[in-house]
Formats: sequence, structure tokens, C-alpha cells
Amino acid sequence: MTETAAAAGLTTIQSLIWPEQGICTETDLYVKLKGPGGLSESGDEAGPVIHFTTGAKADFGTWFNLFNIGKWREHCALSDLRLRLVGEGEFALTVTLVPSDQSWERVRSEVIQLDAAGVEINLNGVMEHTFSGGSLFFELMALGPGMLRDAAWQTAQAPLRTPELMLSITTFRREEAVRRTVARFEEHIATSPFGAHMRLAVVDNGQSADVPASDHVTVIPNENLGGAGGFSRGLLAARDTGASHCLFMDDDASTHMASLDRTYLFLSYASDPATAVAGAMIDGTHRWAIWENGARFFTRCWPLHMGTDLRDIADVAKMEADSTPRVPDNFYGGWWYFAFPVDAVHYQPFPFFVRGDDVSFSLVHDFNIVTLNGVVSFQDSFTDKESPLTWYLDLRSHMAHHLILPQLDVGRWGVLKVAVWFFLRNLPRMHYETLTAINIALEDVMRGPAFFDENADMAERRGDMKALTVDEAWTPTPPGLAYATAQKKPRNFVVRTLMKPVLNGHLVPFYSRLGRKIVVEAKNRGQLGMVWGASEITFLSADKRRCYTVRHSKVRLMRETWRFLRGAIRFLRAYDGLKQEWRDGYEELTSEAYWRRKLRMTE
Repeated sequence: MTETAAAAGLTTIQSLIWPEQGICTETDLYVKLKGPGGLSESGDEAGPVIHFTTGAKADFGTWFNLFNIGKWREHCALSDLRLRLVGEGEFALTVTLVPSDQSWERVRSEVIQLDAAGVEINLNGVMEHTFSGGSLFFELMALGPGMLRDAAWQTAQAPLRTPELMLSITTFRREEAVRRTVARFEEHIATSPFGAHMRLAVVDNGQSADVPASDHVTVIPNENLGGAGGFSRGLLAARDTGASHCLFMDDDASTHMASLDRTYLFLSYASDPATAVAGAMIDGTHRWAIWENGARFFTRCWPLHMGTDLRDIADVAKMEADSTPRVPDNFYGGWWYFAFPVDAVHYQPFPFFVRGDDVSFSLVHDFNIVTLNGVVSFQDSFTDKESPLTWYLDLRSHMAHHLILPQLDVGRWGVLKVAVWFFLRNLPRMHYETLTAINIALEDVMRGPAFFDENADMAERRGDMKALTVDEAWTPTPPGLAYATAQKKPRNFVVRTLMKPVLNGHLVPFYSRLGRKIVVEAKNRGQLGMVWGASEITFLSADKRRCYTVRHSKVRLMRETWRFLRGAIRFLRAYDGLKQEWRDGYEELTSEAYWRRKLRMTE
């Protein structure tokens, strides 16, 4: 907040977010520049600066810098809004409203003279407009040489609370990444108006991070009980130190630190004290496309708004409008970025080690989860991360959720169908090692929650999965692999129709000699349409530097299918008792007392 704004009794509720080296430099996601002007990212002490000559334009109709007026009205009862601009020169200003499913409306259009004291544009007339939701953005056209040094959405309304926010990062032997994150955090809070109300707990599962502690940073050595154990320890630290809110984040924190302020402010104004903020996720391969902006869970995870092109304001506005109302009960936020009120927590994470703990945590609590534009984590390619281990972890948590949570009760056949879907997804792709991992997951679920308690460190199963993964392990791509000829589109309808009844050749004699040998790129790795008619498939990583090859084998499929059928019959017979065992066990294994004992925090 600037001194001028503070003196005027205004609070900045959303500042600009700029492109950042190491995070994302797709400039058009932040500001669209047209004509003879440019962005100086180094800027000055106050940050980046946009330089204009006559006729240059800066369009802030972008995902990172639009203002979702619908969410602020819906979740914060915002009724007062101003736009503050700081810079030099004369500009034509346009403020545009993008309502939900209506024509766009230019709500302000005027010539302004920018100066160092700042110009305030009152938008209260827009707040009184009879529309259900939508987003605002502004555009500047220079009428002569000039600069834009700062812009902020502000309000004269007072916040409802002053959150004390503890960030909790769990790390395991990623020393360099977590040290960079701590350094970026320290740098941010040194200038943030809310730095005095933010702290960072680094839960060091590897006990090797060597992160310097400070007034704002605490390092907690911890036994390696996975993400579930690490975030449980961070949540307990937040509770013990009086934090009102906790924010779970990845240790590499591939998110703009300005997102912390944006999150903090929304929590400050939220009408519902149970409001939580879930960060979106973007696959680092294509930093202009949403991977998920929140997700729903029922039988499996359903990412929301996947593929939304953040370069297209129409797509962005639709996503923002669609995500404005209160989310459904089966909505969850991923722990790459999830901020929530500590007092609303009644269950600690379940000891899944990793995968699925964030799903049950969201679903079991009555959070009012909101996504905010620009609050996002950039992740490595998820297609590259897929392995027998991830399929094992996903299936056991998916089945457990349906056994535990009454709102997900789909009966014995419904839960078994989840496992069948996992199995059938991998059968045509000839991922026999993954089929083995799926069978192990099914068997472990039938061991009940006690198995997860006894194997909270996952040491044995991680070893099993590592030993199992041979054919499906990434290796350097050989120089002669012609990935330029990779399968580009799904096979035609006739091939798909003929191959499905014979399980992609597994019921055809001598199919290993008859089937095609193909190459499939990472972006198509999960598309079954690509693999029909193949008896040998080479899968390429996103950067094409690694690959692995799987080959047709009737013997391996028969062995895993027979094992799956035996497990399925056992599951159906044991279902009633198993469901009760899981529900009772969940209560125990998510209690604060359990985790304090498990983490050796009690005598």
C-alpha cells in the first residue's frame, strides 16, 4: 500500500503481477503490449515499468491482472472499488466489464494525466450494476511519451480480519530448491505490507535442507512420513503458534510470491470465515494453458478448466465466471497451493504418504474453497511423472476415499469399478508393471487402514515399486529413434472397433508379430486412441530426451488379470466389514493425538 493510498483510507486488494524469470515469462499472460512501447522488467526500486511513446497501448485484460468483481462480491460482499494508476504522461483510459454470458461493456473511458501521486478512478457505479458476476480490466493508450509505474485495485471498505498466515513447505532432499524458495520468501516479505503477518515453516523430511532460520522462517526436522506427515507437522506448528490460517505449498514454490498478498487480502475480506484459497496448476511445458483450476472428485479426479488458453481473454473470462459461485461438495484443492483457516480443521491429513491426502482433506471439511486469478503453481510435466508407483498410490487413495466418506458412497460394485477402470486404462498400453502395481494397491486397500499406519513411511512399498519398474523406467532416448514420425492422431474408428474386443491383440494369436511398432509423445501418453493396433510402443518424455518401450505379452497380461480377478472377488466379499473398518480407522488416523504420537511430538 502506498502512503498516499493509506492516507486516503484505501486498501489495495489486488496489485499487478508481472512476468518473472524462473517462473513464467509469457508476457501476454500479464499485459498485452501493442505499438511503440515496452516493458522494463528490471524497472526501478518500485518494480517493473512500462514505457510508452505516442500510440502505444497496454492491455491488462489478462488472467494475472484482471479483477474478478464477481468473486469479490460473492465471497467478500465488496461494494466499493477504485482503480489507482501511478506513472507519468497523458493516456486514454478504458475500463471494461466482462459480465457472465453477456456483451462486454465499457464502463469508463476518459483521458487522464498520470503523476507520481497517483490517479484514482472511482468504480462504485460498476459495483451497483445489476449483473451476477464478471471481470474488470483496464487498458491504457499513450497520447504522448509516458510511463506506468504501478496500478492497483483498491477499496475504502475495511477488512473483516487480520489473518496470521503460516506457510508450510514439506521438503525431502531438495536442498537447492527449498533454499531458493526461502530466499524468495524473505525477499518478498521485506517489502510486503503484510510481511509481519506471514511466517514460513520448512518441514524437512530429509533432515538435510540446511536452511537458515530467521524471524520469519522456522526449520522443523521431521521423520520422512511423506507429504501427509510433513503437512501434518506444518499444520500442528501453525496451530501451536497461533496462526489463524495455514498455506500448504510445494518446496520449489513455482509461484509468484505476489500471490501470497493476493491470497492474504482475499482471506482478510472473506465473508465466510471458512473460506480457503486453492491455487491453480499449469504444466510447465505450456505455461499459457491451465492444467487444472481446482478439481472435483467422484470415482476419479476431474480437473476443471483443463486446457483453458490464458492468452485468450474470452476463455479466461469464461473460466473466471464459471468458477465464481460456491464450489460443489466434491471440489478439492491441491496442496501445491492451498490456504485454509486453522479453526475450520477437524481432521489432520490421512497417512497416505503422498497422493490423495489433499483430496480427502478438502472433502472432509466444510471449506468455502475459492480459486483466484493469478494464484497458480507451475509444475513439471505430469505425463512424465506417471509410473507404476503413481498408479499404485492413486488407486489406493481413490478406493479409500469411497470407503471412508459417506458422500462418496457408491457401494461395493461402484468402488470396484474404480479399480477396473485403472486396470483397463493400462491393459491396451501394455503397461504390465503398472498392472502389477494396481493389483498390489487393491490388495493393500483390503489390508485396511492399519496397513497405512504401519507403513506410513512407505519404505517397503517404495522399494517394491522401484524393483518392479524395469520396462516402464525412463532411459536416454537412443540417437536413432525417429520421434518425428510419432503417432500424431488416434487410430480410425474401424481399427478401434476391431481392436477393443480382442483387448488390443491380446486375444489374437501371434499378435506380437502382427501389430505395429509406434512412437507416442508425452502429450499423448494417456490417450488410448493412439495405441490400438500396436504390439510395441515407445513413449517419449516431454523434452524427448528420455523414453521407454513396452511390448506385447499374453503371458504377463494373463498373470495380472487372474490376480486382479482373485482380488476383486475377495474385495466384494469383504466390502461391508472393510468399509466400516476404514471409516473407524479414518477417525483415528486423522486425529491430532495420533499425529502428535506418530511424529514423536509427545513424551
